[in-house]
Amino acid sequence: MLQIQQIKENKAATIEGLNRKYFKNAEEVVEQILGLDEKRRETQVELDNTLAKSNALAKEIGGLMKAGKKEEAEAAKAETGTLKVRSKELEEVLKTLESELYEVLVTLPNLPHSSVPAGKTPEENEVVLESGVIPNLPEGSVPHWDLIKKYDIIDFELGNKITGAGFPVYKGKGARIQRALINFFLDEAINAGYMEVQPPILINKESGFGTGQLPDKDGQMYHATVDDLFLIPTAEVPITNMYRDVILQESELPIKNAGYTPCFRREAGSWGAHVRGLNRLHQFDKIEIVRIEKPENSYAALEEMSHHVQGILQKLELPYRVLRLCGGDMSFTSALTYDMETYSAAQGRWLEVSSVSNFETYQANRLKLRMKTEGKSQLLHTLNGSALALPRILATILENNQTPEGIKIPKVLVPYCGFDMIS
Repeated sequence: MLQIQQIKENKAATIEGLNRKYFKNAEEVVEQILGLDEKRRETQVELDNTLAKSNALAKEIGGLMKAGKKEEAEAAKAETGTLKVRSKELEEVLKTLESELYEVLVTLPNLPHSSVPAGKTPEENEVVLESGVIPNLPEGSVPHWDLIKKYDIIDFELGNKITGAGFPVYKGKGARIQRALINFFLDEAINAGYMEVQPPILINKESGFGTGQLPDKDGQMYHATVDDLFLIPTAEVPITNMYRDVILQESELPIKNAGYTPCFRREAGSWGAHVRGLNRLHQFDKIEIVRIEKPENSYAALEEMSHHVQGILQKLELPYRVLRLCGGDMSFTSALTYDMETYSAAQGRWLEVSSVSNFETYQANRLKLRMKTEGKSQLLHTLNGSALALPRILATILENNQTPEGIKIPKVLVPYCGFDMIS
């Protein structure tokens, strides 16, 4: 959530940033916020003065009575009664103004970093780099949705029977390579200094709000209505919320956590060839890395996270590229996001497999996550990234490594899988 002071001191920059995020009626909403804040502060001043005057009169009444000035004391009592009524009215007005201000503030997305390119669609994202060699597949090569049937390693029809579309069943070597990828990704994170955690996969509304999924992504989340809990869309949510309402000491920073969870997304409105097979699922596995940093260190941390993900892709021998997302393609909460995409040779297209983002103080303000330094507290910066999401990584591995003899397993995964070929 943006801070009022930030908006007041940087009004023009706030409007410009909201416009780059394609937020509707940015100028009108900012003016509304500043107007409500002005009324709130005026009301607070009047309330403080009213209470001060009432308290001063209350102290005078005893002295007037002792001095025998009964009429003046009675007049003071009457005025005190009037002031108490007025103070209650002002408290109600203040409560309403604060509620109205809050309701408008939570609708604002985070402001984009100055390096974020202009644009509204994925086609306008900036390609930062490309790495690796796109393989030339043998004749007769097919996409992963045909390969999984050929080798009987993933069953979408069985998943549909058990649950519904988008919930596959992994079988045999398909299940083992999933487990291998999870363990490999976690080991890579631990070796990079991240502490492994295993968080709950159900969250409450406070957690959803803290990281910005609620109310923005309410319709995309699975809601367990009886208990009013939500299935997590990513481990970012429970891991970051470990630090909600926490004041950290400077010596505790940086904080680096990593966790594996299943993730659940309704993906309402998604259809077509681009979401076929493993390209988009309602349930999938992912390893998330989460960092809490001092503001001056967060962008160096973001670059480090990007290189961490790239290092994993290099070890998997997958061709990939890094994109800097444009304002219109970024998430509600992000200030700067890098997407990593692998090239699917069988599909002839790039597939997003990771996003790493810096949220600056946006989530921390919602979470009330601060650092205490020199007797003062300040908001921290939060970051997270997929390291990595499994479905499209698996799709690319299957497609890019297919041979007439079977599917070769990347060398780095063989010790985790216990086999070097799916045949």
